Amino acid sequence: QVQLVESGGGLVQAGGSLRLSCAGSGRTFSWLPMGWFRQAPGKERAFVAAISWTGGNRYYADSVKGRFTISRDNAKNTVYLQMNSLKPEDTAVYYCVSKNQYYSSTYYRDESDYDYWGQGTQVTVSS
Repeated sequence: QVQLVESGGGLVQAGGSLRLSCAGSGRTFSWLPMGWFRQAPGKERAFVAAISWTGGNRYYADSVKGRFTISRDNAKNTVYLQMNSLKPEDTAVYYCVSKNQYYSSTYYRDESDYDYWGQGTQVTVSS
């Protein structure tokens, strides 16, 4: 069974940091592009960040650029999202995603681009 499992969410004060992790199982995600989306209360799901299979190409939504960093450890089949200088507007459920496209460095930012989704982890930033 192919799975993406997120962890690391929680409650943090504005200005604080959190690191989300996403562990893949059931197939080798090391060869696939991965990313993160989020869905805030009452809003549509939105792109946050993406990373190519090598980790050499990284893409960010304008709203998180300079504050969030996406990275991956292919030996562990895991992708991370380091979130610094958190704001109340970052409050959302964060989803890990992956696309079934081997060895791709293309910039994928639409929900429909991705084939695998985790169950989501809640991040709440208090003011």
